[in-house]
Amino acid sequence: QVQLVESGGGLVQPGDSLRLFCAPSRRTFGSYAMAWFRQAPGKEREFVAAVSWSSTNTYYSDSVKGRFTISRGNAKNTVYLQMNSLEPEDTAIYYCAAGVTGIVPGSSNYDYWGQGTQVTVSS
Repeated sequence: QVQLVESGGGLVQPGDSLRLFCAPSRRTFGSYAMAWFRQAPGKEREFVAAVSWSSTNTYYSDSVKGRFTISRGNAKNTVYLQMNSLEPEDTAIYYCAAGVTGIVPGSSNYDYWGQGTQVTVSS
């Protein structure tokens, strides 16, 4: 049962920007921390960024820090991932997740997931 729905992925060139969007499909996540993970072909799913339920705190992986920005929408249920200066290494399926533990990087701390949106960075 899909709880979160991602959109905004696509094919871009190195140096371009994309903005991913995630919204709930069936329930509200206003009191949950929300995060983005990604999984490249042949690799394990990795943490990208997380934002607290209040939007007060954010946490980024070293590989995206300074290039990506996570934020919540006005409805608090939604979350964005602004991705700038994209690199071929950013190519992956990007997943949105929600959890009550807080802005932590471990995927096991998130209870609800989307089905992912493909981001491809290639010249």
